Amino acid sequence: MKTHVDINWSELGFSYIKTDFRYVSLWQDGKWDKGRLTEDNTITISDGSTALHYGQQCFEGLKAYRTVNGKTVLFRVDRNAKRLNMSCRRLLMPGIPEEKFIDACLKVVRANERWIPPHRMGTLYIRPYVIGIGDNIGVKPASSYMFGVFCLPVGPYFKGGMKPVNFIISDYDRAAPFGTGAVKAGGNYAASLYPHKLAVDGGFTDCIYLDPMTHTKIEEVGAANFFGITGDQALVTPKSDSILPSITKQSIMYLAGNYLGKRVEERDVYADRLDEFKEAGACGTAAVITPIGGIEYNGKMHFFDYHEEVGPMTKALYDLLTGIQFGEEPAPDNWILEV
Repeated sequence: MKTHVDINWSELGFSYIKTDFRYVSLWQDGKWDKGRLTEDNTITISDGSTALHYGQQCFEGLKAYRTVNGKTVLFRVDRNAKRLNMSCRRLLMPGIPEEKFIDACLKVVRANERWIPPHRMGTLYIRPYVIGIGDNIGVKPASSYMFGVFCLPVGPYFKGGMKPVNFIISDYDRAAPFGTGAVKAGGNYAASLYPHKLAVDGGFTDCIYLDPMTHTKIEEVGAANFFGITGDQALVTPKSDSILPSITKQSIMYLAGNYLGKRVEERDVYADRLDEFKEAGACGTAAVITPIGGIEYNGKMHFFDYHEEVGPMTKALYDLLTGIQFGEEPAPDNWILEV
């Protein structure tokens, strides 16, 4: 196998690239099989698969990083395993044993090592998924399931890197009260496609969703989580039962409090009180940390103090988080797994 691929790493975006191997395992007769690596990036399933008709499917997203000393590491992969199982429980699908999940991710990364971008030139994005398959037709859980993992090299999710971008608050809901907003179900993302298009057509990077119950509190920023930095440098993130529990958000909350010594608050964030924040941003595995310059709400544009450049707290969090991920800063216990 070649030791590298012919890619202009500096021009990497966030789009599908077929890599060499992926992992597939089937659940039948009440258990998962051993699983295997395959070069085939297509899957064949029954036309009665519940994933196709009833949305019985979920997924995860994590990354492998090439560190400063040339090693390859995964970031908080155990948290992704736990979150996938939370999604599976909510959708009545069999969970993936944590050891199996981690082993599958390691196998895929090792088999595609030549696709891992050089240090700080991108990351290897890993996409595990679980789908309901088999010969089904009634609205009920599937008779069989597939667990798969594939990967691809990626650059920034939002174009422009660490340049502040603008968002608009949507009139649409991402998830319903007491629904599936807190799990990584594909249906949540299908519901976001139209509002996202409206936002982009209006000149914005993406839209922001308010809480589905009262439409007064910020919940998610497109496919990422929201955070704001107050005048006294407290990190504030929304608290809601219909927000996906972002591993990146949980990480920057920990880093802000334990590494930077800042106050951290997880609470309601009202859309009509944006002036309490000097800085704001979106965070997630794909987005990493993206600064928000301004937000439009009810026809009025609110710009944060740092809308033309990255704010100091946002930059400090970005530098610390990515420094840990790329092996330049010491990591908290159990955050990093060497491949």
